[in-house]
Amino acid sequence: MSPTPHLNELGEFLKARRAELSPRAVGLPESSGPRRVAGLRREEVAQLAAISTDYYTRLEQGRMPASAPVLSAVAEALHLDEDQRRYLFGLAGKETAKPRRRALQKVQPQLRRVLDDLTATPAVVMGRRMDVIAWNPLAAALVTDFSAVPEKHRNYVRILFTDPAMRTLYADWKGVARTSVAQLRMEAAKYPDDPRLTALVGELSVQDADFRQWWAAHHVATLSVGMKVLHHPVVGELALEWDTLTATTDPDQQLVVWTAEVGSPTGERLRLLASWSADTSRI
Repeated sequence: MSPTPHLNELGEFLKARRAELSPRAVGLPESSGPRRVAGLRREEVAQLAAISTDYYTRLEQGRMPASAPVLSAVAEALHLDEDQRRYLFGLAGKETAKPRRRALQKVQPQLRRVLDDLTATPAVVMGRRMDVIAWNPLAAALVTDFSAVPEKHRNYVRILFTDPAMRTLYADWKGVARTSVAQLRMEAAKYPDDPRLTALVGELSVQDADFRQWWAAHHVATLSVGMKVLHHPVVGELALEWDTLTATTDPDQQLVVWTAEVGSPTGERLRLLASWSADTSRI
């Protein structure tokens, strides 16, 4: 199929915008060797937009029309401003679809009070796209100091894949990470036009081969119940059961708690961790 003038112009526009961006500008690691093309590679744009490289290549070659959701994802990946987005959608014959910027989630007051009362039980509140929006001190002592993570990066899946400490903390890191990707897939189904989720998937797809493979597998899972074994650097091995409670006031907020039987080895170690955490916070 020969490209139509508008699709050909769309492809040239995408190539020009791609050439203007550096990997650093979109949060990707710089390669050590020389790059064969100016700006981003096609596969990098495709991964940032969570579409296949073949699909994106056909767009640039003017051989395929794009749907509005795909155009939105590509526009987000290329950091287009409003005028550029309008021009892109006009070339594609689509109405401009402005990204849906949802208000920043704040933890529900009821969940905040529950967290404050759970002094001997690690707990976090997860929001949309599995962002960690609240936690108690014991959860920070168990997993990581969430307050030290920039708010825009305070996402459970992102932490799993980008913090090297997670790969030694979880005894079965691959199993935990694979399940988290399936849970993120479920979030993507609920909010397919979420630009922050699209950006997260694109970033992790470029940076991590495991994430890229598991995301492409299209497995899905809900955040529900399970068991995780952790090798904690302070108290040693912890076999913790986890459960999830959904807030009726905001179904997009879920309280995740880790528990152990009282008197069990894990229960005793969790008690020691709580005491250590309390002592550390007073220093």
